[in-house]
Amino acid sequence: MPAAELIKEAERQMVICNACRYCEGFCAVFPAMELRRTFAVRDLTYLANLCFDCRDCYYACQYAPPHEFAVNVPKVFAELRVETYRDYSWPRMLSGLYRRGGLAGGLIGAVSVAVVLLLVLALRGPGLLFSTHVGPGAFYAVVPYAAMVLPALAITLYGLAVLLGGVIRFWRDTHGSAGEMLDARAFLRATADAFSLRYLGGGGAGCNYPDEGFSHARRWLHHLVFYGFLLDLAATTVAAIYDHFLGWPAPYPLLSGPVVLGTLGGIMLVIGTVGLLYLKWQSDPVPAERRMARMDVAFLLALLLTSVTGLLLLALRETPAMGTLLAIHLGMVAALFIALPYGKFAHLFYRYAALIRNAIEQARA
Repeated sequence: MPAAELIKEAERQMVICNACRYCEGFCAVFPAMELRRTFAVRDLTYLANLCFDCRDCYYACQYAPPHEFAVNVPKVFAELRVETYRDYSWPRMLSGLYRRGGLAGGLIGAVSVAVVLLLVLALRGPGLLFSTHVGPGAFYAVVPYAAMVLPALAITLYGLAVLLGGVIRFWRDTHGSAGEMLDARAFLRATADAFSLRYLGGGGAGCNYPDEGFSHARRWLHHLVFYGFLLDLAATTVAAIYDHFLGWPAPYPLLSGPVVLGTLGGIMLVIGTVGLLYLKWQSDPVPAERRMARMDVAFLLALLLTSVTGLLLLALRETPAMGTLLAIHLGMVAALFIALPYGKFAHLFYRYAALIRNAIEQARA
């Protein structure tokens, strides 16, 4: 749907919802909607990014399809979120990746793995790649330190810079000020809502996902993915401290901080991503948006493959398979972070900004 038609359709549905107000207790969107009488582009963009796609409103709505009003808030808001990510991405020539979703993610993953494998073969040769390496510094025997660390740092900093730049423009365009973004009370409220995934509980009984039945499964699976990712991030941080400040190069013993944190995080990510992929496969397609669904699947598969290759690397690190698994794992990590500003990962940043704005508005209401 072209942008102008999409905005017009979203406005039409919000006008109907604002007149009805049956769903005001389901999530943060409807109380925020009730503070408005008209809906400009900035309002619709903000409300769409405040939506957690719990779908309670869709199944409760008397005006949902096949009614002639055809109110389908989850779908129209998902379309708006895709447009948000695309409009605020940089450079503009890469914004088309949002339209290709899963295909783009798959190509980035395949190319990244191939590049890392070819790099290892060119720098070290097949003999080292397929040999057994044990003890401190074994990973660097396969992939040189500089080749492992410097590209990863550059890719991560680039992705974060693009995302933060987009969020700042999103905040400005939705009429937010710098002072509001630094509001400590709103920041704490939004952080609590984000870390508890408060609005994935629907009206309290859970989301209507994957169908009209109430369930907390999606919320708990999101918790596993979110906190699993944070544990893996913590493992990487601890390993960096060990290596750069204490002079203890990887790999580390099984009961060391990086291994324990990384293993727990990896297992949580595997369970969470497989569960969410299953729910996605079972979900009702009517309130879904195809581009967003493809982005969801691509992101979940990238997280799953990164976690699985990491766990396999841990299990087989003292075998001849270590070199190949290390190259594949690094390729998957590179793919995940190359696609950082051009895939579903972006929703963490835009939704958090929307939660901050919601906390500010509700405090003033």
